[in-house]
Amino acid sequence: MKLSKKGEYAIRALIDLGIAAEVGRPLVQVTELAAREKLPVKFLEQIMMVLKKARLVESRRGKFGGYRLAQPAGKIVMGHVVRLIDGPLAPINCVSQTAYEKCSCPDETHCGLRMLMLDVRNAITGILDRYTLADVVGVTLRKMRRDGVPLPYSEPPRPVSPPAKGRKPSRPGADDRMQAVDGLINNILGDYAI
Repeated sequence: MKLSKKGEYAIRALIDLGIAAEVGRPLVQVTELAAREKLPVKFLEQIMMVLKKARLVESRRGKFGGYRLAQPAGKIVMGHVVRLIDGPLAPINCVSQTAYEKCSCPDETHCGLRMLMLDVRNAITGILDRYTLADVVGVTLRKMRRDGVPLPYSEPPRPVSPPAKGRKPSRPGADDRMQAVDGLINNILGDYAI
């Protein structure tokens, strides 16, 4: 079993949507998901449609629309997601639970290769079917918090408006710095307010 790019991107998008749900962000736009994970937008849009059709995510249209999980992260089993996107987990079809096909060996019952691949399949499915999206999101958030990494999606997206006529666009982050300075000044002066 090899996870395809499509499978990898689907899982990364689901993890991001799980994180967004945990930090209280109701919707995430596909362009924001793609930018955060450095994924091609058009390809991610196709993947999101597959996830939507499988009722793992839902979407809302419009300027303030986006995607969110369609069910609790604790009900989304990672093995199901991988099977949905990449097909059976078994390395060969004669050991697959979902896509069994008779192999070319003359004695399937006593085939050493089949016995080995059956153990491989059991190990893979045992892990992927044991973990839910909530488990993966929980571990991710714990590591981010431990390492002091800012949590993604913890602030609502700010709408981007064109600069006023005759005004040069500000440098990225300049408004944030000014708001931080204003907040600092207000905190200092607040102690001396009459």
